[in-house]
Amino acid sequence: MKKLIFVLCIAVAIFSCKNDTKTISETNSKPLTIAEKIANAHGFKLWDKVSEIKFTFNVDRDSVYFERRWIWKPKTNEVILINKNDTISYIRTQIDSTNMQADQGFINDKFWLLVPYQLVWDTGTTITEPVKAESPISKTNLNKITLTYSNDGGYTPGDAYDLFYDDTFLIQEWIYRKVNATEPTMATTFENYKMFNGIKIATEHKKENANWNLNFTNIEVVLE
Repeated sequence: MKKLIFVLCIAVAIFSCKNDTKTISETNSKPLTIAEKIANAHGFKLWDKVSEIKFTFNVDRDSVYFERRWIWKPKTNEVILINKNDTISYIRTQIDSTNMQADQGFINDKFWLLVPYQLVWDTGTTITEPVKAESPISKTNLNKITLTYSNDGGYTPGDAYDLFYDDTFLIQEWIYRKVNATEPTMATTFENYKMFNGIKIATEHKKENANWNLNFTNIEVVLE
């Protein structure tokens, strides 16, 4: 009887492991994709332990300053937006006209914060094979992939991103091309990387020859 219970425990453990689909295991028999390697380099293997993430999205442009403060609980998909005059709380599976604008802001700000993870989270995308290419700002020879979104669904369908990453799979720069235009819409750096409970985040993004800085402050990652 004890032997039978032991075997059943092993079976349950194996079943539980097979159903953990939120992170990427290095032990998978299937080789990791480039997207998975980039995500893991930024700490993605710990994401299934994240119960809450707080951050402030800031943009300094010339004399103009803008910020949005967020609290996100990914396991329940609860989002809280904290503005100067208001606090909006909603569940991402229950979007309506009262919170759609807030959600658009959240999707934008979260994308900047966690774009390495979006590579594996997002559906309806294509990712090219990596090539060596000169980065747009530092003019460094880096690895490059292009992420393109389909024309259906989402707040900004058809957009494309050229991601430049080093040999450790950390993103260093990117080019955003609205609706997959040939010419760049915007190019910025990924810099000032910091670790938050194992989640690695580029806390600053800068344009070339411009008084413009998109940065994150008050970042807090809470693990279970």
